Amino acid sequence: MAEPSNRRPLASRGTGWAARAARLMLASGLTPNAISVIGIGFAALGAWALIEAPNHPSLYLAAAFGIQLRLLCNMLDGMVAVEGGKGSATGPLYNEAPDRIEDSLLLIAAGYATPWWWIGWLAALLAMFTAYVRALGGSLGFGQDFRGPMAKPHRMAALTLGCLAALGEALWLETRYALAIALAIIVVGAALTGIRRVLGISHALRDAAP
Repeated sequence: MAEPSNRRPLASRGTGWAARAARLMLASGLTPNAISVIGIGFAALGAWALIEAPNHPSLYLAAAFGIQLRLLCNMLDGMVAVEGGKGSATGPLYNEAPDRIEDSLLLIAAGYATPWWWIGWLAALLAMFTAYVRALGGSLGFGQDFRGPMAKPHRMAALTLGCLAALGEALWLETRYALAIALAIIVVGAALTGIRRVLGISHALRDAAP
């Protein structure tokens, strides 16, 4: 099928393992919308693990798996919908709304695993802003802007690495700064991402003006 113009570019989508996973999802009968909702469940489990991880460090690893399984669902729902031809009228809604819930769950929970709970809320707010600006560009008739430096895949990569670093830190140093550093990177990167996307829309509007 033709590649939708507003689809996030992902190199992993073209890999053999991704194609096999998509075929498995098709064979299971799961709809793209159901896969999207399952992603919320993985994000919720990851968020729970993050909140409990300061007392049980092994849960940092569980949180990292939850983040990656969330991303897997985010990829497979689109592959089943587009490559598998199972898209529906409500697909665009289920493609966006669960992402916003998942981002917020994971980032806010990560803040509570650090000495500064508010940094997770700030990261979630800025992540929501970058997504809003992207969608705003699309609503104005421009192609959705997926540029970084801290788009969703980058945020989740930083958070996953932060979880793994937090596990090592908890085991050897018994401190809680690694995840805070990861969130700080996400905050700064998301702010820059939002600014770049706003400027991109501004330039596009000027170019489109008569």
